[in-house]
Amino acid sequence: MTTSNILYSCNDEYGNIHVLDDGQYRILSFAKGDEQSKQKLSTPFVLQHEYTQAMMLVLLFKHPKRITLLGLGGGCLLTTLHNHIAGVNLTAVELRPHVIDIAERFFRLPKGKKVQIIEQSANDYLDRKDQKKVDILFTDIYNTKGMDESVLQQRFIEQCNRHIKDDGWLVLNCWSEHTNHPELIESLRAYFLDIRALDTGCGNWVLLASKSFQEPSEKHLKMQAQKLSSDLGFNLTKWLSRLNEV
Repeated sequence: MTTSNILYSCNDEYGNIHVLDDGQYRILSFAKGDEQSKQKLSTPFVLQHEYTQAMMLVLLFKHPKRITLLGLGGGCLLTTLHNHIAGVNLTAVELRPHVIDIAERFFRLPKGKKVQIIEQSANDYLDRKDQKKVDILFTDIYNTKGMDESVLQQRFIEQCNRHIKDDGWLVLNCWSEHTNHPELIESLRAYFLDIRALDTGCGNWVLLASKSFQEPSEKHLKMQAQKLSSDLGFNLTKWLSRLNEV
C-alpha cells in the first residue's frame, strides 16, 4: 500500500498506529509492513488472517457463553464471535486507548449489553479477582516489537488458569519459534490436561489448552469443522488437519 491509502494515523507512548484502506480491505498497522488486524469491507464477519481462523478451532470443542479476549486490535476476532455465537458475553482487554477508539470508529466493533471493552494491561486484568470465570480465554497480545514475551512465562499461564472454568479453554497465539519453548510447555502442562497446537505456516503457532480432557472422535470433529466452515466463511477443516497433541 502507498501513503495515499492511509485513512488515519496517530501515535501514543507505545508507538505509531495506522489505519490503511485500499477500498477492499481495512488494516490496522503498528509498524511498516505489519498487519495487526485485517477486515474485508464487504464481509466484515469473515476472519482474514490465517492465525485468527485457526484460533476458531476451539469452537469445535466448546460452545461458550462467556469469552474474554486479551488484546483487541481492530476487534476482528470479537466481531466474528459476536456475529457467530448468539447471546455470548464478550469482554476484550486492550492496553492502548487509541486502539479501542480506532476499533470502534473504523472496524465496526459491535456494541451492546453483552460486549465489554476494558482499557487495561492484560497482566493487570489477570491480577483482578472480581471477574467471572470464562469458557474461553483468547490471548493475542502484540505490539510494535512483536508478541508480548510475558505470554511465555509461568506466571501468565497461571493467571490465565484462574480465569477459566473447570471445563474451559485457553487459546494462545504465539510465534512459530516458540514451539519448543520449555517454560511455556511446562507451564501449560502444570494447569491444563488437553493441549493441542498447530503451525499455521505463516509464522504463527496456535495453542488450544483445556482444563479437562476431551476426546471427540475424528469423524465428529470433521463434521463439526465442515459445518463451522460454512457458517464462518472460511475453511476450518484445513486447520483441523494440522492440529496435533502437544
